[in-house]
Order: sequence, then structure tokens, then C-alpha cells
Amino acid sequence: MSLPLNPWLVQNTTNILVAIVMLVLAVALDLILGDPSPNYPDRLAFKLHPTVLMGKFTGKIEPYFKNPDPKIEKFLGVLLGLTVIAVFSIPVFFVLWLIVTYVGFWSIGLFIYAFLGIIILKMTICIKLETDWAKAAAKAIAVDDLDEAKKYSHFSRRDSKNLNGSQISSAVIESMAENLIDFKLSPMMSFALFGVTGAIAFRAINTLDGMVGFKDKAHINTGWFSANLDTVVNYIPTRLTALLMIVAAAILRMDAKNAWKIAYRDHKKTPSRNHGWPMAAVAGALRVQLEKPGQYILGDPLEPLTGDKIISALRIRDVTIVLWALLCVLVIVITRTLFVPI
Repeated sequence: MSLPLNPWLVQNTTNILVAIVMLVLAVALDLILGDPSPNYPDRLAFKLHPTVLMGKFTGKIEPYFKNPDPKIEKFLGVLLGLTVIAVFSIPVFFVLWLIVTYVGFWSIGLFIYAFLGIIILKMTICIKLETDWAKAAAKAIAVDDLDEAKKYSHFSRRDSKNLNGSQISSAVIESMAENLIDFKLSPMMSFALFGVTGAIAFRAINTLDGMVGFKDKAHINTGWFSANLDTVVNYIPTRLTALLMIVAAAILRMDAKNAWKIAYRDHKKTPSRNHGWPMAAVAGALRVQLEKPGQYILGDPLEPLTGDKIISALRIRDVTIVLWALLCVLVIVITRTLFVPI
């Protein structure tokens, strides 16, 4: 004699499994396909990437939110941020909501929803492209081909013209630690908490920060809201990431104790309130000193900063992503038991 299935239990179990599968497949898809870059033969794919579209849209509309009165311009900065977030997240929400509502979640609609959700979620995550660049930089540094290595230090937002091998290694490792939050862990957790729409909303917030979240004269007012919003949404993830990086260092038999010491000691040295935590943690785990000339120095030079340290940083990053994914699964179980974010 079989017991009747509890409809509530079946529905919640399905919601949980679908969300977990979507997260796993989105990450897997990125690891297989990667992201387009400006140097790819298919420049159209690069131009149509959501992050690129968000950046271009922000640049196009920002002049309309300028005002000679600083207070009014700050208010307009709030509207600028909310406009960009809404323009990209609301359509995603309604498309997925229409599929679930009118096609039906328990029919072909489930597969359409999951398929679209995986594609959209994948485009908020960037792992393979950074991995390829980091490995290429490490290889170039190993053979002292600095001209080649400098091609991969550009995403650290510094002039690489006069950098030596150690400084290029530092730039790449710092960028990996910062991008671990912005292009991997925070989008994953946003999905776990708020669904595909949450991941897209986070990508818009992070892109806004990268476009207008500066303290220069041109952006100090229009970008203040975007910069502070990015700080708020990343406040907890950055600190959790630093802890998981320390755990990852212990798993990999690196210097976890020093990772904790340097993360606690040096996290305030960077201009960012958040990204100093993972950057300092990886410096400690690798037993190296990371430096952005004229701005900050993280860690102690206990070991030379060679190209091999980039590969070690990649290992810490990858283990941290796995640990974070397990945390996301736990969050998915909790959230999908309470509600179903789209």
C-alpha cells in the first residue's frame, strides 16, 4: 500500500531541484563556452552581451541625469540607477512570469522557463574567460614575455606600460580576487535568493558601479547612489568570501593562518570597503605582497610573486566557488521552501 504524495512537498521539492539544476548548468555552460571578448572574431556576441548592453545604455542616458545643483543631481543619480536596473530586470521577470503563469510550470513551461533561465543566469557569470586570461598571463610571465603578459593585466584598471613581471602578477591576482565577487559569487547568491531576476538586477547594479560609481567631478553626484548600492549588496558576500578563501587555503594546504592574519590586518587599505577582504585574504594565503603603486600594499613579501602564484590563486578561487555553490544550494532549499522567486 503506497501513501498519497503530499502536493506541497512535491511542488517544493521540484522548485528546489529545478533551481539547483539551473545554477549548476549555468556555471557548466560558462565553463564550456566562456564569454565573448572584444578580441573575439564574433564581435556581435560581445556587443549583445547583457553587461555590455547595460554599460552602453548607462553611458547613453547618463547625460540626461545631470544638473548644476548637486542635490538635484544626487536625486537624479538615484533615478539613473533605478532606471537601468528596471530596464533590464523587469523584462526578464515578466517573460519568465508569463511562461510560468500561462504556459504552466508543470508542463512544457517548466523546460522553457529552465532553458531561458539557464541562458540568462550564465550571462551574469564569468569564469572561463578570466581563467584563460590568467593562465595566459602566468605562461607569459614564466618565459619573461612581458609584452604578452601585459595584455592580460588590463582588467585591473591600471596602466601596464611600465609594470614588471611581479607587478603584472599582482594586478592579475588582485583582479581575480575582486572579480570573484562581482562576476561569480554575488550573481550566484542573488539567484539563490531572488531567482534569475535577482541575478540580472545584481549585474545591473555592478555594471552601474563600474560605469558611474566614481568620485571624480563628473560622477560624484550621479554615481553616488550606484556606488553605495553596490557596496551594500556586496557587503556580506565579500566578507563571507574572505572566510571561504581561508577555508579553501586550508583545504589546499596553503597558509590559511596567514590568510586570516592579512585579511584582518589589511582589508581596510584598499579604496573599496568590500574588495579589500578577498584581496588581502589571497595575498596572505599565497604569502606574497600585492601592490597597486601609489594606492595600497597588501600582505607581506614572504615569497616571491611569480607567475606561478597566479595559478595558485586560481586554485584558491576555484575551491572557493565550489564552497560558495554548496552555500547557494542551502539558500535555495530555504528560499524555495518559502516562496518561488522568478
